Amino acid sequence: MKKTLAKKLPLSAEMNLKTVGEQIKLARLRRKISLARMAERAGCSELTLIRIEKGNPAVSFGIYIRVLYGLGLDGDILAIARDDKVGRNLQDIYLKNKGKTINDEYDFD
Repeated sequence: MKKTLAKKLPLSAEMNLKTVGEQIKLARLRRKISLARMAERAGCSELTLIRIEKGNPAVSFGIYIRVLYGLGLDGDILAIARDDKVGRNLQDIYLKNKGKTINDEYDFD
């Protein structure tokens, strides 16, 4: 089997993932849930939970969701990519130009 190395995340994505990890850790601590208990709830090892709380990008998204579920925060994932400003702007540009003909684009007068 061929080994491949994952590409390094852009710095902003790496920082966002670290922030998510910190927020997960704070949520666990606020609830006074031990590392062992949280790992048990999420069905992962304590080491994996530590990696999540540090924002390690190698941990699968599914495990992040299981941890959020164990904290009662799994509904928060619905906010991911909800407000797609760029996509909406691109769609609006397309829709505005959709009905135009070639005569609308050029002024032949």
